[in-house]
Amino acid sequence: MYGSGIVKSKDQYQVYSTANGIITDILVKEGDTLKKGDALMYLQNEAALLHVKNAELAKHQADLKKNQSKLREALMAVDLAFTKRINDSILLERQRNLWSQHIGTKVELEQRSLAAEISKTNYIQAQLDYRELHRQLKFAFNQSVNNLKITSTQAEDYIIRAKRSGKVYKILKEPGEYVTTASPLAIVGDRQDFITELKIDEYDITRIQPGQAVFVTMDSHKGEVFEGRITDIEPLMNEDSRSFTVKAVFITSPRVLYPNLTVEANIVIRTSDNVLTIPRHFVAKDSTVILSTGERRKVKLGIMDYTWAEVLSGLTAEDILMKP
Repeated sequence: MYGSGIVKSKDQYQVYSTANGIITDILVKEGDTLKKGDALMYLQNEAALLHVKNAELAKHQADLKKNQSKLREALMAVDLAFTKRINDSILLERQRNLWSQHIGTKVELEQRSLAAEISKTNYIQAQLDYRELHRQLKFAFNQSVNNLKITSTQAEDYIIRAKRSGKVYKILKEPGEYVTTASPLAIVGDRQDFITELKIDEYDITRIQPGQAVFVTMDSHKGEVFEGRITDIEPLMNEDSRSFTVKAVFITSPRVLYPNLTVEANIVIRTSDNVLTIPRHFVAKDSTVILSTGERRKVKLGIMDYTWAEVLSGLTAEDILMKP
């Protein structure tokens, strides 16, 4: 079965930005080798850096260690309220003893009782205030940490990095250009391993299976045939071309390959051993051949591609053919 397509670097991908902006620096050139995470380009990001600095200041300001004085003040208020509660409780108990001895007035007893109740309430409130202050300070600190992470991530968006290790095959932009998240900036792929992407007609796709052998020819390597193997079949058909994309790896590979070289491929659907084959262009209407004597003879053909055809009957290995 015939298929045509192009060579691609393994894991070839287009580099995109996650932020809009103007390119200030391009750090690589075509042909350079990259490691995953290496920077390719910088976008203008002064505002983002200022946001990061502001977030760092806010984090420093909200640091729990920097707010220990506030917590100490609140804790002192708790201790003071506790002391006041104990003191008022003692005074209340004394007044009750006096009242039991008919000393003092009922008003004094009620005043001591009210003071003890108020100091108890104040102590509970001081504890609540301390816990609430600690919660608020901790919340503010955690929030400032998260804000710093967010702004740092946003600033990182202005540094274009390689998603995978590979080779820079093409730089698509120049310094000073305004780029968007929809515009590719570069093409990166593996520097050594290549694959082919073949287009297969929808009528033939059901006969394609991973593992099938492929024999590839290229205009850049005339007269040579390279063996490959089907690895992937993209399950979604291209509605415009009514074809499927099939990927194949090289088993025997040319010494030099470049992305986007055109290829033609014959995919082996089935095989037969010890068969007689003839060039297909020697067969008229896939049924008739001309012998060297001028005789026209009907033949029955089996497996065929665009170049060769299997002869099931009508010829022997001793017959000599003429090209029509």
